[in-house]
Amino acid sequence: MTTREEGLAPPPGGGAGARSYMRNGEPPLEVDIGFVHETVEEEDDRSLLEDLQALYENGKTYVSAELTFQKTRASFAGEKLKSVAIMGAGAALLGLLALIGLTVGAILSLATLIGPLGATLVVVGILLIVAFLCARAAGKKWADLMSAFTAEERARP
Repeated sequence: MTTREEGLAPPPGGGAGARSYMRNGEPPLEVDIGFVHETVEEEDDRSLLEDLQALYENGKTYVSAELTFQKTRASFAGEKLKSVAIMGAGAALLGLLALIGLTVGAILSLATLIGPLGATLVVVGILLIVAFLCARAAGKKWADLMSAFTAEERARP
């Protein structure tokens, strides 16, 4: 064989398609990357009991990880819910104060036209009418809600 043919010859112990790229007649570096190949005999030695034990251990690991995730998620949601509740309560309080200011302003504005007692009666009367209309609409919505539940119960066998 010529030097060129030797450079293309497969390395000792290599596959049929393996090529050895030799430089200056030196053999190529061989690197052991540590792969372990199981034989068919080792795979056949596993029993159903070992597979079930492995499945049980994997299940325990999954449940543990899922519980940890859900605890963390609940903690996060609890913190966010707390801040939402605080901000919502603040918004409701400020809205109520704004409505009180509007009511007082309406009474003071009307007081110059019809007097303080007349202005108070007009503003309170309007507020009571609006409150009555809101309560009546809420009552209708509540009745619709209750009829949906009772109709659902009647539809069940």
